[in-house]
Amino acid sequence: MQTSVLVSFIKFVVLAGAFCVLSSCDDDDDEVFTPKPKGYPRLSFEEKSYKRYDSLCPYSFEIPVYSHMENDKHLRADPCWLNITFPKYRAKIHLSYKAITNNLDTVLEQSHDFAVKHQVKSTGIDETVIIRDSARVYGLVYDISGNTASNVQFYLTDSTHHFMRGALYFDSPPNIDSLKIVVDYLRKDIVHMIQTFQWKGIEPKKGK
Repeated sequence: MQTSVLVSFIKFVVLAGAFCVLSSCDDDDDEVFTPKPKGYPRLSFEEKSYKRYDSLCPYSFEIPVYSHMENDKHLRADPCWLNITFPKYRAKIHLSYKAITNNLDTVLEQSHDFAVKHQVKSTGIDETVIIRDSARVYGLVYDISGNTASNVQFYLTDSTHHFMRGALYFDSPPNIDSLKIVVDYLRKDIVHMIQTFQWKGIEPKKGK
């Protein structure tokens, strides 16, 4: 009796083992899909090189050779509202110019409001003061972090007659994970523009 029970048990173990082996073979034939981590296209960046931009507008500055200037096509745009366009990166720096007459405080407040409205989706705003006293160029750069429509904005003024506001935008949904490397690259061009910016008809301040 014990012998038949033992034989039955051994047969059960053998059959169970065979079933497991067959099941494993079937599993090996099935494709297993696992989600891939999100990737972004690899970008190549041009070497920094610049050219002077000049026009009938009361300012001039240097722009990258891999960019070009366009007139702003907005219905309410003034003649001296321009876009520095970067086709490869699907980006633009919108420039809007205003002549000021005793209303600098109002214009500065409007520029500040434009930057602050992006705080809703930002994780913070850093401000960098611009003082180029010899060229009478003063202003502020706003670095806006997070998934906002514009991560870099700035304004320039001579404090008496001229005011220029700029903002970097991309022709794509905000995604700082994929755009940060491009934002950092184009921010250097914004800094270069500011460093080479000149107002027309204004004598530079002479050193003491």
